[in-house]
Amino acid sequence: MTLASEIIVPGDKSITHRALMLAAVAPGESVLRGALSSLDTRSTARMLRGLGVDIGTLTLSRPVTIGGRRQLRAPGSPLNCGNSGTTARLGMGLLAASPFSAEFLGDASLRKRPMRRVTEPLTAMGVTFEPALAEQLPLSMLGGRLSPIRQRLPVSSAQLKSALLLAGLVGEVAVAVQEPDGLSRDHTERMLRALGVAVVDQDGWIELTPGRPIERFEMTIPADPSSAAFLLGAAVIAGRPLSLDRISHNPTRLGFLAVLTRMGAQVQTGFQGESLGEPFGSIAVGSGKLVAARVDATEIPGLIDEIPMLAVVAARAEGTTTFEQVGELRVKESDRLKLIADNLTRLGYRASGEANILRVTGSDHPPVGRVVTSGDHRIAMAFASLGLVKRSRISIEDRACVGVSFPGFYEALRVVKEGR
Repeated sequence: MTLASEIIVPGDKSITHRALMLAAVAPGESVLRGALSSLDTRSTARMLRGLGVDIGTLTLSRPVTIGGRRQLRAPGSPLNCGNSGTTARLGMGLLAASPFSAEFLGDASLRKRPMRRVTEPLTAMGVTFEPALAEQLPLSMLGGRLSPIRQRLPVSSAQLKSALLLAGLVGEVAVAVQEPDGLSRDHTERMLRALGVAVVDQDGWIELTPGRPIERFEMTIPADPSSAAFLLGAAVIAGRPLSLDRISHNPTRLGFLAVLTRMGAQVQTGFQGESLGEPFGSIAVGSGKLVAARVDATEIPGLIDEIPMLAVVAARAEGTTTFEQVGELRVKESDRLKLIADNLTRLGYRASGEANILRVTGSDHPPVGRVVTSGDHRIAMAFASLGLVKRSRISIEDRACVGVSFPGFYEALRVVKEGR
């Protein structure tokens, strides 16, 4: 078996974003160990520095210290969120109660992603946006005194839910949100509870009740299950056993393991510990005969980022795998639904992405062709994993885009391929 110690899976991206933002508004010096150093998390660190927060350099090998502030400072220049939707959307929630103007910018990809799902409820709480109810970046916002909100969300979105919870935290007002299609990842709720904030799940509503401000904290960030998923999927495709340690075991992040199991992979997990409300442990996979599966709408919020990986595994499975209600893929870093279907077709597989449904029919032929990524890190990682099929010949456009979430991905994938 490939040993976990030979592969370093980076810190969880979602947790790193949230830990940085919470530390920024917790007065005193907070310490994060294992924080992800990637293009996206560096965008969050850069945004917070622009708001007067003292943040050390994000590196894999050293803890990062954050000098939190009770009141954030007005930025002297626009807040550039790069490619990171989490930075932009959660950043708006974090600034909702700040009585100053801030302009949010992003790269070409981020400027296409929907923002009204965040600006509309924040407007209802008292935030002013220019343009009003802004659909996309760039936009400017002016925070201030907030009103409570009770909101049924239009989509199950951890970013939207977290933005409103952060607004409630900094604005000291009650927030209640309900998601329509199952529970999205719950890192924000877990971390807030661990920091003493009253957040409860009652009758399908996530409710935050304001109380005492949060205080400085220390945290060791578990490894990212979404990053690990691409290595685990590659091992399944290649028929090689693989075990990884200290991976986040947050139950809202492990839906992909249930799908891999239904597809015939052997999956084992082992609990190893907990950090600031976040469980972590080992994940091991073994090979088996792969068969098609149906992934229904209720599962999608818990595995949305892993669908590119599951799609390429499905391309090696017997039968047709169906992913239902995956329209949210169209508004990620790219139109992932189209890219998955088009790239699989280009490599010689049968795949379609129509309306909100993705279908992939498996084949045992070696994939040959060029993969278009549109700069999307998860598309690049998924199809690089498919390259472990014997006699495959895949070239990937913009291989470097994996740096958004997993800068060392190709080195780790090589270890899986060689079975060291």
